[in-house]
Amino acid sequence: MRRLDGMEIDEYVSRLSSWKLDGKFILKRYRFREFLKGVAFVNDIAELSEERQHHPFISIDYKLVTLRLTTWSAGGLTDLDFELAKKYDEIFEKYTI
Repeated sequence: MRRLDGMEIDEYVSRLSSWKLDGKFILKRYRFREFLKGVAFVNDIAELSEERQHHPFISIDYKLVTLRLTTWSAGGLTDLDFELAKKYDEIFEKYTI
C-alpha cells in the first residue's frame, strides 16, 4: 500500500466532512445525543474495520466518539484511510435520524 504525499492528502481531506489532518493521522469527532448510540456506532465501526483489517484508534468520551486513522505499514496515510473515513461517515448518518 502506497503512502500518499502531502498534496494528495490535502485533496482527500478537502473531500471529507469535518475530518482534520493530525500529523500522520486523520481525525474526526462524532457527537451523539445518547451514550449508547455512540457505543453502537463504535460497534458498527469495529465490524467494518475488522472486515477490512484496518483499525482506527477509537476514544469514547461519554457522548463524543473520536476516530483517528493512519496506515502503520505505509508509515502514513493511504487511500484505505480515506475510503474508511467516508464509510464511517456513512455509518454515522444512520445515527442522526
